[in-house]
Amino acid sequence: MIGLGYVGLPLAVALAKHGATVGFDVDQGRVAELRDGRDRTHEVDSATLAASPLLLTDDPAQVPPSDFYIVTVPTPIDPENRPDLSIVEAASRTVAGFLRDAVERGRKPVVIYESTVYPGVTEDICGPLLERKSGLVRGRDFFLGYSPERINPGDREHTIDKIMKVVSAEDPETLDRVATLYERVTSGGVFRAASIKAAEAAKVIENAQRDINIAFMNEISQIFGRMDLSVWDVLAAARTKWNFLPFEPGLVGGHCIGVDPYYLSHRAEELGHDPKVILAGRDVNDAMAGYVADCLHRLRDGKTGTILVLGLTFKEDVPDLRNSKVADLIADLRGKGHTVVVDDPHADATEAQHEYGIELDPAALGGRYDLVLLAVPHRKYLEHGAARLRDLLADGGHLADLKGVLEPALVDWRL
Repeated sequence: MIGLGYVGLPLAVALAKHGATVGFDVDQGRVAELRDGRDRTHEVDSATLAASPLLLTDDPAQVPPSDFYIVTVPTPIDPENRPDLSIVEAASRTVAGFLRDAVERGRKPVVIYESTVYPGVTEDICGPLLERKSGLVRGRDFFLGYSPERINPGDREHTIDKIMKVVSAEDPETLDRVATLYERVTSGGVFRAASIKAAEAAKVIENAQRDINIAFMNEISQIFGRMDLSVWDVLAAARTKWNFLPFEPGLVGGHCIGVDPYYLSHRAEELGHDPKVILAGRDVNDAMAGYVADCLHRLRDGKTGTILVLGLTFKEDVPDLRNSKVADLIADLRGKGHTVVVDDPHADATEAQHEYGIELDPAALGGRYDLVLLAVPHRKYLEHGAARLRDLLADGGHLADLKGVLEPALVDWRL
């Protein structure tokens, strides 16, 4: 397993139950904490880690010749929203060195990519890179497969051992090998995609579809806001229709939904197609933090004050800070002159400071504020309830609820 993050670690632990498995990551700190039984992503608990026979290493020399090399590294975007393949390319160069050793030992290794990419990356970019760096021939010495990751951070229902896995490979024999491998770890079965490109495309449209639907919800929330109409009241009525899709408005962050559509739109533009719908959805969702900041500023009648923001991670009850749009919201509020204090029981304070320059205040819940915003509905905040959160308000202060989860009668603003 190349990469031990949200995707790679749970899969590696699952595979280790069925055969010798090695987890490799270039982050020495990550490997050290896993050896100590600590998973900062909270995807694998300490007891499971301690009981697992998984070998953890950051030393390439400790990776033995293997039958499968599974790449589960991030595929982010750059500041111009273009695909950044540098990490998956670096991982491929590392795997190329492993391949030579495996082939010399008589193995026919399969390299399986799980990283989200646009159609063609596995075969047209990664495959040739593996050949160049290893000196081996793809389809003779080693083989390619692709199985898109479907990990949903914090989701204890759709775990790796229960979900259906899409699998693909460059030829039928390799596909059989890949399918057999994943059948070992999931009771949900496998779906054999028609091609590697089809499997890559399936993954990227799964998240693009969600992004577009959430963008529609965000747009109507802005329209209804001009009518002094709560989108949550509208949705409560609309959901009574049997085929209404239950999407909700909000900030779209994280490592998938806010990123993957740009991979598809990039490839579309390379092919001469203008991806209007995909990019329109991205524009709406990327602008949502600014819209919320404007609403809160108007709630204060344009007066600056001290604002407490509850929650910084990209979704509730997870520590994942990647692509947090709450950070954008905080920046917009500060840009309007407000003093912003931030609390999050799940976020790592060092990471928050490093990634966004945001200091988490451990004493935040002991202060009084002109405005309190429930940005991320962590369970801890919901247990407090709106009445307790209102106790944090100074005289004349306002309570705002971004996700419509608090008692409406006690809330001064919600989408």
